Amino acid sequence: MDWTQRYELFCFDFDGLLVNTEMLHCKAYEQMLAHHGCFLSWSFYDYCDIAHYSTEALRDGVYDALPDLKKKQPDWNILREEKQAIYQKMLHDGKVEYMPGALELILSLEQTGKQMCVVTNSTSIQINAIKTALPDLERIPHWLTREDYGRPKPSSDGYLEAIKRYGKEGAQMIGFEDTVKGLRALQGTPITPILICPDDHPQLRHIDKTVHHFTSLTQITL
Repeated sequence: MDWTQRYELFCFDFDGLLVNTEMLHCKAYEQMLAHHGCFLSWSFYDYCDIAHYSTEALRDGVYDALPDLKKKQPDWNILREEKQAIYQKMLHDGKVEYMPGALELILSLEQTGKQMCVVTNSTSIQINAIKTALPDLERIPHWLTREDYGRPKPSSDGYLEAIKRYGKEGAQMIGFEDTVKGLRALQGTPITPILICPDDHPQLRHIDKTVHHFTSLTQITL
C-alpha cells in the first residue's frame, strides 16, 4: 500500500507501539506486587491480554488472582500509584528503547512532510522523561497526553481531539495501535485503524478479521 499518497495524518499510540514501555509497565507491576509479598504467574502476553483490554480488567485480574492483596489494600489507585513511581524510576534509569521500525517510520514521515501526532494515555511527565532518553521523538510535532482530552482509551476522546486539532476537512487519516483497547478508540472515529502486534498475541482473538494487522512497524514502508 502506498501510505504516503493515500494518507495525510498519521496518528500513533505510544506505549508498546513506538517504545518498549509495555514491558516496563509489566515489570513495574511485578515489582510493586513483590513489595507486598505477592507474585503473579502471568507471562508478558498474559499481562498484555488483560491490561490491553481495559484498566478495570487488569485491576480485577490482579485482585482475583491475589485475594489476600485485595484484603490488605482494596484501593487499587494506591497500588497503581506505587507502580507508577517504580515505572517512572525505570524511565529515568534509561531502560526505554524504540520498538522495531518506529524510528525509521518517524524519519520517513518527516522527510515526506506528513502530519504526525501521538495520542496516549500516558501523562506528560512520563512522555517528557522518555523524550529525554529518546530525543528523536521530538520529530513528531503533535502530542496529546492524558491531560489533553476527556476519557481515556478505549474511549475515542483522544483521537477525536486529534482530528479537531490536526485533521483537515476531507483528509485521509490513519492510526496505529498495539492494543484492542486502543483499536476500539480508533474505531469510534473516521481514522483508518491498524493493529500492530505479533501473530501469536492472544488479543487477536478479540478483533474482527477485517481489521488490518501487521506484526511490527517495520512492515509499514513508505
